[in-house]
Parts: sequence; structure tokens; C-alpha cells
Amino acid sequence: MIVRRRWTAAASTVILFSAVLSHPAPGTAAPADPAPPITVSATETAVVRVQLRDQAQLDRLVATGADLANRPRTRDGRILADLVLSGTQLADLTAQGATAIQIVQRAGDGSRNYAESVRAAQARTATGLRAPAGQRTATNTDTLHVQQAYWWTTTGQTFLQAQVATTATDDPDVEITVNWRTADGATGSFPLYRFEDSGEYQYHYALPQPVPGRPVQLTATSSLGGVSRAITPTLWPNATPPPVPVGYQKDFIDAYLTPVDIQSRIKRLARQYRDLVDVIDLPNKTQGYRRTAAAYLGDPAVAAVVVDSVRFGDQGMNGVQVRTVDPGRPNRPLTVGYRDRVLTVSLATDTGGKTVSTTDEVAAAINARQPDRFRATVEDGSTGLPMPVAGPVRLDDGLQGTEVPARPWTVQALRLGVHRDGSRVGVLAYSQEHAREWATPLVTLEFAERMLANARTDPATRELLEQVDIFVIPTVNPDGANYSFNDFNFQRKNLVNHCTGPARDPKNRTSWGVDINRNYTVGSYFDGYVGASANCLSGNYAGTAELSEAESRNVIALAQDHPNIKFAMNVHSYGGYFMWPPGAYRADGRVTLPRPSIDESTLFLDSARRIVGAIAQERGTVTWPSQTGPVADVLYSAAGNSADQLYYELGIFAWDFEVGNDRWNPATGQWEGVGFQPPFDEAHGESQEYAGGLVELVRVARDYAVAQPAG
Repeated sequence: MIVRRRWTAAASTVILFSAVLSHPAPGTAAPADPAPPITVSATETAVVRVQLRDQAQLDRLVATGADLANRPRTRDGRILADLVLSGTQLADLTAQGATAIQIVQRAGDGSRNYAESVRAAQARTATGLRAPAGQRTATNTDTLHVQQAYWWTTTGQTFLQAQVATTATDDPDVEITVNWRTADGATGSFPLYRFEDSGEYQYHYALPQPVPGRPVQLTATSSLGGVSRAITPTLWPNATPPPVPVGYQKDFIDAYLTPVDIQSRIKRLARQYRDLVDVIDLPNKTQGYRRTAAAYLGDPAVAAVVVDSVRFGDQGMNGVQVRTVDPGRPNRPLTVGYRDRVLTVSLATDTGGKTVSTTDEVAAAINARQPDRFRATVEDGSTGLPMPVAGPVRLDDGLQGTEVPARPWTVQALRLGVHRDGSRVGVLAYSQEHAREWATPLVTLEFAERMLANARTDPATRELLEQVDIFVIPTVNPDGANYSFNDFNFQRKNLVNHCTGPARDPKNRTSWGVDINRNYTVGSYFDGYVGASANCLSGNYAGTAELSEAESRNVIALAQDHPNIKFAMNVHSYGGYFMWPPGAYRADGRVTLPRPSIDESTLFLDSARRIVGAIAQERGTVTWPSQTGPVADVLYSAAGNSADQLYYELGIFAWDFEVGNDRWNPATGQWEGVGFQPPFDEAHGESQEYAGGLVELVRVARDYAVAQPAG
């Protein structure tokens, strides 16, 4: 029997952050999957690892804007993906043939991890893959080309990763096996899996495989009889940063940080390092931690109208009452009145005095007679039904963060350096475009504090601040982040609700907002590129237009106002990626944005090696070579992302981190994901290693500037 090892990326896949699924070590049996924990209630939300029924089911999920937290992977012929699901959605998916494998993270886990990180900070202050299937008999021979073959050693274990392409691109049944030999003569093999993107074959690959020592030879064979030439795998990343001097200061991160915490830290750094810091108030205030106030008038299970305020809840609309009343007399018309913070709808009656108004009529009357104060829509399933006498009910914005300021938010950037006048090459590091990625501002703030604290004691750091102008935006999306910390920890988008009609139903409140990293202008959804959605409830909603959101306009405004910025790093989580443009393509023919020149491609890759090497110095974390490269090649098309606009429009060398690399578990022989809001010890480790990567980016910028011809 022929086993198909393939995974196809649907054309509209839209995720820019990833978790990598577990694979057993080669030569070992795949461990039995645990019984699916059927404990997700109908209203609870969780990240669930799901085995999908087939490719068609994955394609439907992508087309409907499902919130995937990973690049789906094939394991032993099964398609596995991490999905953000409610209990109801999980039940629907299971009924369609999917199987729940693991609860990766529950909605409440983030809050517990945040609280535990704060308590820890207070205490501190006080004190595999399956063995290859048999090759089939073939009459045609293909040609194989080894695109990648890298090895590295971390925490005492050596890993090998390979990527091979076949000329039999149209044959979905081609199987490719890698054979390796180590320096001491040990041999082994493992299978590769076919990868397609936007319906086009790309290559065969596998996750990093543990091997007993340094591999010195690698060949690939196919089920069609093709054999690659023998090559010697290359050490990855084969770059080491300068040694850290004695007394070098680091570890400035004690806990997860909310936007309020970050704002406080920015003020403290500005006071503490007046000679090295400017604080830049970015020009576009965000909406703030605010929403309109809403309520169900009636019973959604029987008949109801959703009423929400035009103004935000904190603008005097929280607590406003809404009611329908029976006038108690026959032949009365439908009327709407507002007095003393009470909206009263008097229902129409017939000749016998019975109320006869429908839900549609009530909603239309509210919209027509109180358009400056209220919007009304008929609840799903209630269209045309008799409107009951109901209420009074109180409008409420549903926000739980009582300590969060509700006013519009001024996003701030730190500017670090001795010469903050545009005369030095600039580097921009920005984080938390996606609200739920709590570890990302820890990375950028740890980086900023290292540069500032060591400027007074370490000559090398002082020299960097003499030569480079550094800009840091710790939280691009503070409103969404406040919502993630206080209301719904899986919130990805901002808080601006562009939904209209039934989509404004409060039951959708955790799906409102715009994906900031799909709201930029180059390679956007509005230009026909893949990787974003026009559905306001999608996790990848692109907004009403390019740069419709204050958050995205702020990033571009900072870059435009400081043309000396030549390098940028967008910090995301999770999954362990290191990427650069092009980040988007059109589905028809998979036509990407223009590729960088040969020289620029070399700079991107050589710099990536240096930065990956610096990250690995902290605790041995190595970003895989298969996850290092252009976004469109190693992840997905991400229409309208910020790195593409910075690179193509402003000429900035722009990268993306995905912090939170998979961790190898030697006991199980599996790679394990870490999630958006891991226990703080893991988030702290991510902050330390990726801050080191940002320091190396500053060195890259310094070296680039030095190499440029004078004048």
C-alpha cells in the first residue's frame, strides 16, 4: 500500500504565528495519543490540538476564517492542527469527523500564568516520525535535489534536518527517504513529507531528527528510483556572537507586563537614563479600552432584539435601561421614547388591545427614532417573531478591567542612543501587534534595559549606542492587550468593532477587532493577496481599508518620520520562526511579491545566521533552518503585514521573530509547543534569549553602516 506523506496549505491560509506539532524520534513507535479530554464546556475557549478528518476539512476551516494557532502538520498520514475553539465549535468539529488530541491551553490559563508571574516577581523582590514505508515498484525515475541539509547540537543532543525536492512535482504519491551517516560510522534514515502551498508542490521535508553524532553524509532516495548526490550536511547556524563580558547586566524581566505596566516602565527608563532615552508619543491615539454598551431586549432563546449604544459604554451609556411595554389600550401605534436614561418602546396593539409589534418593527423603530444614541438588530432566529414585553435591561460594555484607563491610548516608543538626531543608522524593534502574545513585549523591554544598563559599564555596549539609533515599541496594540489580560486571553486583534448588523451580537464580542498585522498597504487583501479576510469576525480581518487602524498607522508613521531606520524586527509568538519578505502572494499561480535582490537575500540570510546564533547562546534554543527564510516560503502568505510595507515601501531590512520555539523532550522523543502565554519561567527564558538576538541585530546594523561607502 502506498502511504501518502503530504500536507497542502490552502490558498487562503492566513496565520503568521505557529506551533509545531510533536513527532516521535525516528526508529521508534509513535506513542499512543492520549484520550481526548472532553472537558471544554460550550462557552469555554481553549487551544485544542485536533486530528482533522481529511484535507477537505482543513480547507473548509481555513476558508471560514478559523483561528489556527499553528501551521498544520502531517504525522503518520494524519493532519494535526492547533485551533482556538469554544466547546461548541469543538463539538461541531468532532461531529464532522475530527478528533480532539490534546488541550494545549485553556482560556483561564493565561490569567493564572500572569498572576503566578506577578507573585514570583514579588517574592523575588522581597528575597518522530514513522519508519519509511516500502518503496513501490516504478517505471519512471525522478531527479532529487537536496535544498537543505543542516545539523546542530543543543543540550547534548545532535539534530539533522533536510529538505529535498523531486522533479516529479505532479505525482502526490512520491515518497522520499533521507539516509545519513555520522562521523563514527553510525547510519540511519527517516522519511520526508510532501509539502504543497496554494496548490503547488514546494518540497519534501521533516522536522529535525535526533541523530547520535555529527552527520558527515546525506543522500535521498525516492519511490520512483531517484537518488540524490551525496552531500555533507552543514553546521547551523555556524555563527557565535562576541562573548559577554564579566559583569554584563541582564535579566530585567520579573513578570508578565500589561500595557499599564509597560507604560510605567517606559516612564521609569526615561527618568533613569535621561542622557540616553527619548520617549516618542506616536501620533495616532488608539480607541482605548472601550466598547459600546449592549443588551438583549427579550429572550434570545425565544425572541429578542440586540440594542447597543452609538457611544462607548464609558461615555455615559453603561447602565442605560431598555424596555418594551404594553400600552394597555387598543389601537395604539408603536412608539419609542428616551427619558432619564431609559429607552422605552411602547408596542403597537390591535383592536382587542393585544400587542402586535414584531422584532423587526421594534428594531427598525429604534434605529429610525433614536439613531444618535442606539443601534438595534434582530437576534439570529428572531426575525419576524412577535416582540414580547421585556426589560428593563441595562446596557453594558462587558469589560472587566476596572483598573485599565478607558480613554484613548497614546502608544509610546523608546528611542535609545547617544546621538538621537538621525545621524546614525536606525534599528526598530516592535512587539505585540497581536494582543495574546504576552511574551513579546518582555523581549523588547529586556533588550532596551540591557542596552541602557550596560552602556555605563560595558565599552562594547556604549560603542553600539554611539553608532546606532534604536527605536522600541513594546506594545503596538495596547487595547487588545488590555482585553487579553482582563477579559479574553486569546484575543488576537484590536478592540475596534467594524461589524454591522447581526455580527454586532454580544455573543461575538471575543471575535471583534482588526488584525493589525493584516492592515498594512503592501501585498494587502485589498490588492488581491492571500492571507487576510473581509469577515469582521475572522481572526485575520484586514479592516475596512489599508491602514484603517491607529495601531498600524503608528508603526508606519514612526518609520517615515525617522528615515535613518534601516533595520526592523517585528516580534511575534509562538513557534520559533525567523522570517523576512516576501510575506504575501496571489493565489492564482502563487505569485509572490518581488523577491529581494541576490545581495539583499544574502544580507537577510547571513544576518539571520548571526542572530539565530546569538539566541542560542542563552539556553541552547536553535531556530530551525526550515523555519528561517521568507515568510511566504517557510510559513504562509500573510497579506498586508508590516514587514512587507517597511521593506518594499520604505527600504528597511525587515524581519519577523516568532519567539517560543518548540522544546525537545528527550523522555518522549517529541517536539512540544509552548503556547501564547506559557508559565512565566518559559516566557522569561524567551525574553532572555530573544533579547540577545536583538542585541545582535544592533551589531548587524552597525556593521552594515560601517561597510557603506562614505558620502
